[in-house]
Amino acid sequence: MSAAREPVSSTDTLDRLAAVLESRKPAHGGDPEKSYVARLLHKGPDAFLKKITEEAGEAVMAAKDLQHGQGTAQALVGEVADLWFHSMVALAHFGLSPADVVSELARREGLSGLEEKALRKALARDAGE
Repeated sequence: MSAAREPVSSTDTLDRLAAVLESRKPAHGGDPEKSYVARLLHKGPDAFLKKITEEAGEAVMAAKDLQHGQGTAQALVGEVADLWFHSMVALAHFGLSPADVVSELARREGLSGLEEKALRKALARDAGE
């Protein structure tokens, strides 16, 4: 029998990770020789944006493998964790946090996905006129 795990608060976990990412920024003394995150941030957006693209592709492939009985749920979870992590590096670089994303998700809660997408398109169209 496996040991019971304590419930994990996703908000607390994301907040702690965001604080670590913030501390790895070059402006806060992040050392690219000692920290992967500091190295990504030091290289600039092209480096971490490339990683986001790579991790998104790997998440898609893990999902496809799982769909076809060739992968595992844990492989998909691992790839999505990598995608979230690198996305959080981008958020940190641009002065944003997981709370900003959670607020946006809360704003969308209860909205029809089709209606929300149509509204975004209309707003973008109006802004372009």
